[in-house]
This record gives sequence, C-alpha cells and structure tokens, in this order.
Amino acid sequence: MSENASESIQTRRPDGTHRVVITGVGAVTPAGVGVGALWEALMGRECCIAPIERFDTNEYEVHIAGEVRDFDGVEHGLTKKEARRFERFVQYAIVAADEALAQSGLEVTDENRDRIAVVFGTGIGGIDELQKSFATLEEKGPKRVNPLFIPTMIGNIAAGNLAIRYGMRGECLNVVTACATGAHCIGTALRDIRHGYIDAALVGGTEESVSPICIAGFTNLSALTRAEDPKEASLPFDGRRGGFVAGEGAGALVIESLESALARGAEPIAEITGFGSTGDAYHMTAPDPEATAITAAMAAALAEGGFTPADLGHLNAHGTGTPANDATESKALANLMGGAEAAAELPVTSIKGTTGHMLGAAGAVEAIVCALSVARDAVPPTAGFAVAAEDCPVAVVTEAVTDYPQKVALSTSLGFGGHNAALAFSPYKG
Repeated sequence: MSENASESIQTRRPDGTHRVVITGVGAVTPAGVGVGALWEALMGRECCIAPIERFDTNEYEVHIAGEVRDFDGVEHGLTKKEARRFERFVQYAIVAADEALAQSGLEVTDENRDRIAVVFGTGIGGIDELQKSFATLEEKGPKRVNPLFIPTMIGNIAAGNLAIRYGMRGECLNVVTACATGAHCIGTALRDIRHGYIDAALVGGTEESVSPICIAGFTNLSALTRAEDPKEASLPFDGRRGGFVAGEGAGALVIESLESALARGAEPIAEITGFGSTGDAYHMTAPDPEATAITAAMAAALAEGGFTPADLGHLNAHGTGTPANDATESKALANLMGGAEAAAELPVTSIKGTTGHMLGAAGAVEAIVCALSVARDAVPPTAGFAVAAEDCPVAVVTEAVTDYPQKVALSTSLGFGGHNAALAFSPYKG
C-alpha cells in the first residue's frame, strides 16, 4: 500500500476512537497445530474427537474428547527446558502466539514494547499440575511438593510467560470468565486499543481440560455427553444432543489499532467492529432461558459497529451441544432478529462438532474462525449435525458455504456464572 493511500484511510471511528484490526492468528486445536489445519478440518466437516489416549478411562463413564494429539512443544519452537517446566496450557499458548506474531509481522522493540499488551486467559489453568501436586502431598508429604507448583499451575502464568517471551510490557492480564474467557480477553484489549491506552495486544485463550479430574467433574455434573461414537457425540443444535465433549488447545490473535497496522505496512485480516459483554445474574451453571442478557450482548456488539440485525451475515454460535445452551442461543437469536421466522433464515454454525468444547480457549478459537469467515466470504459447516431440534429453530449450516460476502458476523460465548460475550467481525475495508 502506498503512503498516500494509507494516509487517505480513515483510522478513527465516527466517535473518534480507534478502529481495531486483526493482523495475525494462531491456533493449537484437536485438528492439529496451526490455523490452516483448523480451517481445513472445519470446511471439510471433519470430526477431530476420538477416544481419550492421555489416561486410562476404564473407570470413567466418558471415554472420548477433543485431545491435541502427538503434541511436542520442542518441535514447535519451545526449548527442552520450557517443555519440561511449562504446563500444557502454557505450551499451547506459546505455539499459537508464535504463529500469530509471525503472521502479523509485529516486532517488539524498545520503542513500542510499553504500548503492547498481553491479555490471555484460561478457564481452568494448570489442572494437571494441581492434581499431581495434591497426590504428591498426600503420598510423600509437604517437603516433596514441587517448589514451582504454584507459578506452574496458576491461570495467569500463560499471559505472564507470553509477555516474558516477547518482551511486551503493556498491561498483562488473565481475564477469567469460564467458557467465555477467550472472547472476554479479546474484548478487554479491544476496548483498551479503542481508547488509546495501548496500540496493540496479543490476545486469546488456552486450556488443558482433557485431564482425569476435569473429565470426572464435568461427567458428575452431567455436562458431558455419554456418547461412545465420536462422530455422534458433539452435536450442537441437534435433536440428539446430550452434552458437550471436552476439548483443549489455544487460540491467539494479534490485534492493533488500524493506525498502528498501517504505519508498519501490515495487512489486516479483518476488523473487530464491536463487543458486547453482559451477565445473566441467573444461575451458577445454567444460562437464563429467556436469553435476555446474551441478546443484549449481541445487540451491543452490532450497534458498536453501526450495524443492525438486518446486516448480520451469520452467527458463529457458542453451540456447546448441551440442551440448555443451544436452546438459549436459539432464543437469543430470535430475540435479536425480531422473531423465530427471521432467525431461521440466518446461517448458524458451531465449530464444536469438529473440536469439542475448548472451554477457556473456545472464544478465541471461534473468534479466529469468525474473522476468517468474513475475510474469506465463507462459513464452515457444523460437523455432526443431522437432526433438527424442536427447541432450536435455527438454520444450522451443514455444508461449507463459499462466495458469501458479509457485512458483519457475530461470535458468541457463554460461561458458567452467567458470563456472556459477543464479538462482531467485518471484512477489512480501508
């Protein structure tokens, strides 16, 4: 882009705040390492769920998950010491972040490091280290507990290690809102860039949820499906759905003010045009069936970009495959669109049929997919969907949609505790 062309681009919104764009994305998912592997799996309607290999599930009622298989951090840029010391959720975050930064071309220097933030979260943190250290305490006594136990397992250490790795000295945060964590991390940094507190941020979410204690806990909560066939287990909006499938991995994005991106000659992937965040104030684990608060979050995300529901191209839904979530999101969409009839015409997709539910990483990975959808004029299908549910009267995408330009798309995330987030993405236009 020529200097004159870049100077003619409007970098501010009508209210004077900064436009914010995505310049790099990275992912570690059950589809493999890299955004390319994820997108290919999604567009091919692949199921990346399989029997759990990480531990023996003979005594468990649930035997499948969306594991990140054959992952070796050393093969993807970590030192042997880092691979030994860092928990899996930190390793996933680093590998995803390395990919995002490489694509963005963002170089951290003495001149800009204080203006680059890390806002990177996890819903659970180092649950494997927690479980292992409790066992050590019980079996061998307090003196045998790993002295690095706490800094290894605490949730904020992914963000901390990312900041250390790249030398980013802006704010360093771990926003934790359960399954909405990744989306809220993006939204938090988005607002800071909008209002000029920082120029750029490394954002996202990570999770290592395929562990014995997590599978046991979610199973006893009746949150996980008991299905044995991986291809018929994670079924968002399907009449056969019976719970979610645990997944793991990380999603990372580099976001920055458009002014910052243009100044260094970066090519924006998409623009983040809006963010809405609300709380249900309803129940510890169940969403509000009236969907009032999530509807408000979706409406706010659209309005921030100057859009109306009529402009919406598709919804990348939270779509967990649990009866309550999917029915609530369907209700929210009907509320937003002005009725069930209008809602039934809008394409709706969920990536969880392919990946399972990546918990604290889900919102970030889904944001990446939604951004790529508007950038590539495409909508990936929902793997596993076959039987329309009566309580989910939405137009679930079953075949890959291409040549489909959109003004704006929404990605929604809902978390235990009633946390709601909605992010709006639009194709970048100078």
